[in-house]
Amino acid sequence: MTTPAPYRVVTRTVEAPDVATLVLEPAGDPLPPFSPGQFAMLYAFGVGDIPVSVCAVDGHRLTHTIRAVGAVSSALHGSRTGGTVGVRGPFGTGWGLDHAAGRDLLVIAGGIGLAPLRPVVLAALAAPERHGRLNVLVGARVPGDLLYASETDAWRERGARVLVTVDRPDARWNGDVGVVTTLLGRAAFTPSDTTAFVCGPEVMIRATARDLVDRGLDADRVRVSLERTMHCGVGHCGHCQLGPLLLCRDGPVVTWAEARSLLRVREL
Repeated sequence: MTTPAPYRVVTRTVEAPDVATLVLEPAGDPLPPFSPGQFAMLYAFGVGDIPVSVCAVDGHRLTHTIRAVGAVSSALHGSRTGGTVGVRGPFGTGWGLDHAAGRDLLVIAGGIGLAPLRPVVLAALAAPERHGRLNVLVGARVPGDLLYASETDAWRERGARVLVTVDRPDARWNGDVGVVTTLLGRAAFTPSDTTAFVCGPEVMIRATARDLVDRGLDADRVRVSLERTMHCGVGHCGHCQLGPLLLCRDGPVVTWAEARSLLRVREL
């Protein structure tokens, strides 16, 4: 779809000073269903569009968490309840949670990378009989960057093992300090029978995926979500090329077996 469909902002929740979550509902015909891990091109009318992963799907409603870092993301971040944004999609590959049936799950997020992983957590909690143990490991730079704080408490109450760490604590922080990989030793999983889902800054993805493989996970069972500049969303413009992959079409979710050699090449 090349023409954005109008979606109305139903609610806007401030997650952090520069992060907001928008719940959108169609103002006309809805788009086809989205799968966890896929993304939409969100259009701020008169400004432009950017790719944003879906962080929840409820019927025809879509939820997106947006960090204000540029002109378009800042315009979307500032959307008011009742306002309208344009949506194209769904685009890209999903997390493939169905292929992890019966296995322990490791959901590992860095910063705003928890947003694309949130649907994995919600789906696993909704059908606990389909999977083994659910571990959610979250890292952030500072406590104020942590997303969905009240929601993660509810995940614990529903049986998930949720561990959180920050790089730079403030005076009120009494939790773990360090990078997210330091939490792996306390997660409950059997490496030979586990699927991992990883999203965050690229340096965090590389370090986490390597650590998981060193701990015995098969690289094909480590699924990562990669980020590159995306303009068209359908593989035509080539801006998101990573080696042989066009991430808007062949990603953003790929296995570490696919990504490992490609991420050794520095992006220009």
